[in-house]
Amino acid sequence: MSITHDSVLAGVEPADLMSVESLFSEEERAIRDRVREFVRSEVVPGAAEAWDRARFPDELLAPLGRTGVLGGCFTGYGLPGWSSVSYGLALQEIARGSGSLSTFVHVQSGLAMAAIYLLGSEEQKQHWLPPMARCEQIGAFGLTEPGAGSDAGAIQTLAIQHEDGYVLTGEKRWIGNGTIADVAVIWARLENGKIAAFLVETARPGYQAEVIPRKGSQRAVHQTRIRLENCRVPRENRLPGAVGFGSTRSVLAHSRYGVAWDGLGQALDCFEIALAYSKSREQFGRPVASFQLAQDKLVRMLDEVTRAQLLSLHVGRLKDRDEVTVPMISLLKMSNLAMARRVASEARDLLGGNGILLDYRVMEHMADIEGVYTYEGTHDVNALIVGHALTGLRAIS
Repeated sequence: MSITHDSVLAGVEPADLMSVESLFSEEERAIRDRVREFVRSEVVPGAAEAWDRARFPDELLAPLGRTGVLGGCFTGYGLPGWSSVSYGLALQEIARGSGSLSTFVHVQSGLAMAAIYLLGSEEQKQHWLPPMARCEQIGAFGLTEPGAGSDAGAIQTLAIQHEDGYVLTGEKRWIGNGTIADVAVIWARLENGKIAAFLVETARPGYQAEVIPRKGSQRAVHQTRIRLENCRVPRENRLPGAVGFGSTRSVLAHSRYGVAWDGLGQALDCFEIALAYSKSREQFGRPVASFQLAQDKLVRMLDEVTRAQLLSLHVGRLKDRDEVTVPMISLLKMSNLAMARRVASEARDLLGGNGILLDYRVMEHMADIEGVYTYEGTHDVNALIVGHALTGLRAIS
């Protein structure tokens, strides 16, 4: 039997043995389906080529802005005001289509817009959030540095106050969107040692950004190195709600929640591609799916993604009731991404040699999951956050 990647992808449909679908509201399903159609019609056709060429698909920005996903569950300022579950489902669908594009969304919506929404002044929110929701203005989030990754509280970028504002000097690394952003949320240390955040328009003198080359993950989105050399920003560009490093927690928790759904989305796509492929691909005169070993793999993959769906849904409902905690979100993120790693590996195995071809998408997901596994808190750091909640004892300061 002849099989092509087009015939496999055309046969991919959601698998829902445990009727998880029934747990979503009509509105949540409608939002998910609208984003799913955008992904199928506009993202998937060019995703593998963009990934292969390490090209960010900026032609998708305007249609992405029209989906309403940016800003997610925040209200006002032209933002959608969705439930946390609706936002999670939308991110799940974008991640199915492209792990790289979903990373752009996490930076734009989950970090830059979230920082402005949660920590900004009314004037800052009104100025930036509506055009960012439409993808007419792009944001970046500059926290990590060459010497401060997991230990983000050790940042060394300095903000020296002068008569009408601040002068920023330092370096940031692994900053998504840094070369295409109109504004970057830059975290810096004040002269008194406290940490603050500033809105830095990227056209300002002293802001320089360059793409980090030769990545083997997240290739269709750009992480950057930012240099700030005597970059002057006015006093009104400081985020008033960013008082100390603890101010980052609400922003990072919001973004980390979305990243957990990203892992679920990529795992679901890997599973569904593997299921469709194994039913279509024949070896020894019968479909691969008819063999016991193949069925065992498929069942274990379904078991993994179903439990992740239920955990994600539960945390989303808690978030909507303001009952979620940082350790809960850390557990969700580390659990979903570890699951995604395992499912992607099993899917690649089931596809045999074709599993390494970008046309079948599984290898692209497998590589992209490695990036998501690390950012928004590495697996080990999230484990230590959960461990502190369990024991009351800090393993890291």
